[in-house]
Parts: sequence; C-alpha cells; structure tokens
Amino acid sequence: MDVLNFCPRYERAVRMLAKPWTPLLIRSLLGGPRRFSEIRAYIGEISDRLLSQRLKELEREGIIVRRVIPTTPVRVEYCLTPKGRELEEVVRALQAWADRWVELEPATPAPR
Repeated sequence: MDVLNFCPRYERAVRMLAKPWTPLLIRSLLGGPRRFSEIRAYIGEISDRLLSQRLKELEREGIIVRRVIPTTPVRVEYCLTPKGRELEEVVRALQAWADRWVELEPATPAPR
C-alpha cells in the first residue's frame, strides 16, 4: 500500500463510511438483523429522518439489505450483506484503537 499516493477508491470508501452515525449503524447490524426501532435504540440520539437516510444510502451501496417479512403487521428488518459483513474487521480495528487511545470525558452528575 502506497500511503503517499491518492487513491480514489479509498476516498470514496471514507466518504461513504465516515458519515455521522454510519459506523454505529453498521456495528449495530453485526449482531444480526434488526428492525428500525432496534437500530435507533442502539444508536441513541439519531433522528428517524437521518436514520432512514443512512439506511437508504447503505442499501444503495449494497452494504445492507432491507427485508420485508410478510406477517401481520408487516415487519421490516435490516441486515448486512456479504459486502457489509466484510466491514467487521474494520469495526473491530476501530474499536481496538478507541479502547487504546480515546479518553472519555467524566460523566457529570445530574443536577439536584
């Protein structure tokens, strides 16, 4: 790997995967299929609109698939494709790096 030369594929991958909430969304699906509300609960502060947008972007890129389960009521699940599953190593490497280098701010006590 020549780190000094520009690589358009690397740039495109970073633009695709480094959007706010996208890495957490991918990480949430590493454990298996999840419904929209389960993904939102896992991530936390993301709005429904932004989560929906990120899901559509990842689906368009072939990283996730949206599955409609014909039950009553209809259920929709999202899961990683083989292309998305290959990101597990990247997610784990980022977690290992964060565990080593990222300091958390101390929690502030709730006001009384």
